[in-house]
Amino acid sequence: MAAQSFLSESVLGWSIFSIVLLAILAFCWIYIRKFQSRQESEVVSTITAICALAIALITSALLPVDIFLVSFMKHPNGTYKEWAANNETREQIENTVLHGYYTLYSIILFCVFLWIPFVYFYYEEQDDDNMNKCSQVKNALKYTVGFAIVCVVLLLIGAFVPLEAPPSQNSTQWEKVQYLFEELGSSHGLPALAFSISSLTLIGMLAVITYTAYGMSVMPLNLIKGTRSVMYERLENTEDIDDVEHQIERLKSKCQDGRPLSSRDRHNLQELESKLQVLQRRGRHLEIAERNCCTKVGSALRPFKILLGIVFILVALLFIVALFISNLDKALHSAGISSGFIIFGTNLTNPLNELLLVLQPVFPLDYILITVITMYFLFTSMAGIRNMGIWFFWIRLYKIRPKRTRPQALLFLCMILLLIVLHTSYMIYSLAPQYVMYGSQKYLVQIPSGNTTTDTTRTCDADAPEDQCTMTRTYLFLHKFWFFSTIYYFGNWAFIGAFLIGLVVSCCRGKKSVIEGEVEADDSDISDDEYVH
Repeated sequence: MAAQSFLSESVLGWSIFSIVLLAILAFCWIYIRKFQSRQESEVVSTITAICALAIALITSALLPVDIFLVSFMKHPNGTYKEWAANNETREQIENTVLHGYYTLYSIILFCVFLWIPFVYFYYEEQDDDNMNKCSQVKNALKYTVGFAIVCVVLLLIGAFVPLEAPPSQNSTQWEKVQYLFEELGSSHGLPALAFSISSLTLIGMLAVITYTAYGMSVMPLNLIKGTRSVMYERLENTEDIDDVEHQIERLKSKCQDGRPLSSRDRHNLQELESKLQVLQRRGRHLEIAERNCCTKVGSALRPFKILLGIVFILVALLFIVALFISNLDKALHSAGISSGFIIFGTNLTNPLNELLLVLQPVFPLDYILITVITMYFLFTSMAGIRNMGIWFFWIRLYKIRPKRTRPQALLFLCMILLLIVLHTSYMIYSLAPQYVMYGSQKYLVQIPSGNTTTDTTRTCDADAPEDQCTMTRTYLFLHKFWFFSTIYYFGNWAFIGAFLIGLVVSCCRGKKSVIEGEVEADDSDISDDEYVH
């Protein structure tokens, strides 16, 4: 009976995960196909981008599964279910989740350090018409070796830098080396993988501060403000075209008597002609947008978009308040920098953590909410990347636009999302620390009452006995190295500041154009024709 119950509970959790997996694959295919350039699309880059984006979403979906499994081991009254009463059974479940993290994180390392760099450099070399396929592969491998070396170095540092000092300070050099290898064997390589993932998470933290914080502010406000009127934009564009044409004619009239134009006038003429081409392309796009049925449907759904935007901005503000309270709690009640600002449980009332705990009696509302939170971070990150483009400091490398995004830009997009997903787990832990550590688990406490004792249930926290509460594997990955936790803590403050700055900037901006980002001065007529067709 216990075995059947265990099997049914496990099948339920992993069946939900399988359904989510199929939905993720379908979404990734649609998303990549929507943005990729039709003229520059390649099979290998398309498959790589779809797989990398799917890995990012699947990894984020594993967190709710982790919380679901540890929570489902117990009844609401704090006792273990029949199938989970055996410690070996619980350990088996934990190892299943741990192997899932091992697999997905290893795939992320492979994608970030080997596969995506190789495909990226392969298509960079393809721009050289004089280079054959063999030379492309050779040069791509040469550049990829550098990424592979960085990956190996990170794995070695994580594997052989002990978290605890050897038991004896007077031991020989050989005994110290032997101790390092014993530590590596006993931990099954967990520190090596955790250190490598934590290093990538630092880069993901920068991406979250840059793109996710901006996306959380710009996406809701764009929905609330809407876009400018197509008819008004066409009228304004026509007036601009007439004005530029008049300026061009006035400059050309200066050389009607045979006199050459001055260098300044020639420069102005070139700029005006370039501006005229952009305005004419803009006019063609506005004409298409006016005829497009999606524009008309969007206008009909305007009230729904406003309502959705209000919901999104309220959710964003809830996240910021929860993150602020969590960071304040760590600042007041943790041991400080030397401990990585780690606290066990919550000392200040965190609204999101309390909401998850309130929803837990009504299955599966709390799991739905934690999944929605995870997906919300990813979608706002996508919105931020699309609005900002891909930058390297002050240099914009690529633009993300429907039907005209280069293969290299899509690979960059997926790599950034992979890094963001790694940091998202820590962000969610910061939003609801107690829930991410133990889920909805409770345990029994015997309270003396005269000559008798009464049993009462309490929510699992750091004060609970180790054999009464099972900690999620996510938490163990997040807090393997205290110095990374310290950096993440300060990163959360930077995230709050970036969100507030993005919110002010988004509020000050007017409505965006209905063809926002479709026409740029550096676009070619080829890309314009691609969009039209």
